[in-house]
Amino acid sequence: MPNTLAAGQVVLVTGASAGIGEAIAMELARRGVGLALAARGADALERVAAACRALGAEAAAFPTDVSVEAECRAFVEGAASTFGRIDALVNNAGISMWARFEEIRDLAIVERIMRVNYLGSVWCTAAALPHLRRTRGRLVAVASLTALSGVPTRTAYAASKHAMRGFFDSLRIELAGSGVSVTIAYPGFVRTSVASRALNADGRPVIDRHVQEARAMSAEQCARLVLRAADAREREVVMTARGRVGRWLKLIAPEFVDRMAARAIERGVT
Repeated sequence: MPNTLAAGQVVLVTGASAGIGEAIAMELARRGVGLALAARGADALERVAAACRALGAEAAAFPTDVSVEAECRAFVEGAASTFGRIDALVNNAGISMWARFEEIRDLAIVERIMRVNYLGSVWCTAAALPHLRRTRGRLVAVASLTALSGVPTRTAYAASKHAMRGFFDSLRIELAGSGVSVTIAYPGFVRTSVASRALNADGRPVIDRHVQEARAMSAEQCARLVLRAADAREREVVMTARGRVGRWLKLIAPEFVDRMAARAIERGVT
């Protein structure tokens, strides 16, 4: 069993049409890893798959809405049929929000975010797990620092990421001895197009202009950190110093961490 994800192995990546997912796909393509890529936008997804093939990797695009259980199952089974094996699943697909809870006009926003961020990961994982057991593979969940602490204007998003953390932490214990590893990644602000998929109080897509692009992590750097942790089969990776400090401060000074979270959102940097 290779120590790292490498040529001859097959990795499934959700949310692969842009941002962190695209960067992960490109990084793996440079290694010659076989790629099954999922996202809703067929054209954007095929563009990423073509770019991966140009790097010499075998890549297949599977237009998928992870908020639909049947589509998650079809993606995983289609990937297994195409490549003959699954060595890793990267649950990366996500949607954010930018609204105070009391301003939300339609609570369907909460359900939408939960279905994409949390249930989509659960459904893809359920379909992939029998294949991963056979290869003693890797499960990766791209969560967020909001999985570790409450964050204003991100209530439903934070809830979905907390749910991801609880699910994958629990699943890791259940899988002990199976050879399947579970890695949770906790990025802070990342320069990606995910902001264009954020929802406002009316449930409409908005561009989050509060992120300080110059101080945010690049999608490429985030992808490298995610894959480094997955290669090493680490339990988790917290990607910013503020996140690492805040995690421990929360145990002794939770009110201070609340203020840190509020300031981080105001300044658009973590």
